Amino acid sequence: MHILFLTDNFPPEGNAPATRTFEHAREWVDKGYKVTVITCAPNFPEGKVFEGYKNRWLSKCKIDGINVWRVKTYVTANEAFLKRTIDFVSFMLSSLFFGLFTLKVDVVIGTSPQFFTVISAWTLAKLKRVPFVFELRDIWPASITAVGAMRGSWIINILEKLELFLYRQADLIVSVTHSFKPELQNRGVSADKIKVVLNGVDLERYNPLLEKDESLANKYGLNNKFVIGYIGTHGLAHALENVIEAAELITKEDNIRIIFVGGGADRARLEKIVRERGLENIVMIPRQPKDQMRQVWSLCDISLVHLKDSPLFKTVIPSKIFESMAMGLPILMAVPIGEATDIIEEYKAGINVSPSCPKELSEKFLALAKDKELVRALSYQSLNAARNFDRKKMALEMLKHIEEVVS
Repeated sequence: MHILFLTDNFPPEGNAPATRTFEHAREWVDKGYKVTVITCAPNFPEGKVFEGYKNRWLSKCKIDGINVWRVKTYVTANEAFLKRTIDFVSFMLSSLFFGLFTLKVDVVIGTSPQFFTVISAWTLAKLKRVPFVFELRDIWPASITAVGAMRGSWIINILEKLELFLYRQADLIVSVTHSFKPELQNRGVSADKIKVVLNGVDLERYNPLLEKDESLANKYGLNNKFVIGYIGTHGLAHALENVIEAAELITKEDNIRIIFVGGGADRARLEKIVRERGLENIVMIPRQPKDQMRQVWSLCDISLVHLKDSPLFKTVIPSKIFESMAMGLPILMAVPIGEATDIIEEYKAGINVSPSCPKELSEKFLALAKDKELVRALSYQSLNAARNFDRKKMALEMLKHIEEVVS
């Protein structure tokens, strides 16, 4: 079987879609299947092509047995609705064109959150007369309005109609959360073709280090500090100004540090706020290479997960919780009560807190820093939970669903 997979994020980018696609495709190749991934030059989230890559019309390589085709796109940062839309449309067009030259394809998969990629996948599947699989990572365009990037308008109405069309056209919808399934059913999508395959973690790559990485700890002044780490995209959806406000309430606690690691549309604004307020208990660390993430996670005593207090984000499961589990880190969840908080509660892997109350968040920072026994217990539960989200298992589960629609 030859699987053609369209995604505009792929390693060396380190965000959730890139990581999931790569780790799934790697397992499928190990099972003897041919996988071709059409993607673009790595540039997320800063909108700058990574060193060693060029934004060419087409370049081909192999990564762990995966055929990777990188196509030319309009490159922009993960900000500004119009520019991002042009970026998405350019990938849709270039992936569609070059996808026509892939041979003997048995199934085409397109992954969201933006579904211009999925339009290309659907078109290629139709032209090649093979099944079309929609991997659903986010309810888009609802997520646009949820973060305030665009208000409801005729454009959003058109996008929603297109979204529903793609759901109905798909031979298989693979959702990354259970919450999306009833949402789609309520909109008239058949439940039979909706399968849930949660995100997970590569347990061979992520596992606890006995000590904090010495060079990074020295570099950022984190020795002998209780470190709370937010690691991931700094976007409008994450409302990280609330974390800054929480940190400002505990500036007298010199033993506590909050680190922000990553990049994104909101990173520059957050850096400016920290600088202007002179907050020495916040350490801003730039985005790190994927192969260094285990060392970065080792700096943390607590993993912080934060999302804007919006009803839409009740259905979201931030993928960083699984890496946190694999690293044996207690998770402080400041997200709307929903599927993600249920996971933390079920496995007793952390503590849930309101995402819109900096004072409550600061109180949890203090409580955890003072309660070593609680941190140790949560760490143990978190590490135990990780084996339930082994990426290999998730990859094979998705493969089984794909095989069913191809046969």
